[in-house]
Amino acid sequence: MLIEKKHHPLNWGELDLALFGLQNDWYGNPLEVPAAFGLAMDHGSFWFVATRQKPAKIHPQARPRKFMPELWKYDVAEFFISDPQSGRYLEFNLAPNGAWWSAEFTAPSVRAHEDEVEIPGVKTFGDLTPDGTWMAAASIPLDILEARVNFGESSCMNVTMIIDSPEQQFLSASAAPKGKPNFHQTSLFQPVRIHDGGLTFHEPTT
Repeated sequence: MLIEKKHHPLNWGELDLALFGLQNDWYGNPLEVPAAFGLAMDHGSFWFVATRQKPAKIHPQARPRKFMPELWKYDVAEFFISDPQSGRYLEFNLAPNGAWWSAEFTAPSVRAHEDEVEIPGVKTFGDLTPDGTWMAAASIPLDILEARVNFGESSCMNVTMIIDSPEQQFLSASAAPKGKPNFHQTSLFQPVRIHDGGLTFHEPTT
């Protein structure tokens, strides 16, 4: 899972990241309208960007830049970061309008906390255009990720999405196994590769 390392502060509205396409759903069926995502880090933050050129069905109670559980019941972009040594991982959900949610897990689908606990310092953004195209981004302090899930070069990740609600199609950047969609399969989490320097190419991810 490729993360761009930038040597200048990143800012919403001026992001210049490589976007990796999600061309197929969980079952390998091609999407009529693909989605895309990008991952990056600057000196202080980890950035997650997601986009699609099709209208999204957003949780009716989701408010821009606000913490909101159960975003996964509607269209949402997600990433997972794990510490392979401890098995602990973080799930982060980002709605197309910038609403967000996160939780920590000690094992697959086992919550570390029963209560909802917001990550401090999170900043999110969302842009919905008249034609339905959307782009959302989240910025998370690196020191928080380091403290919570030992984020670094030994981390593993996956990026997933749920689209076309209420029918819902499930997307995974890592090749999905057979069976019912389940993003909490830690076998889907792939080692991160931190690329030092700007990237200008765009390549698909299947």
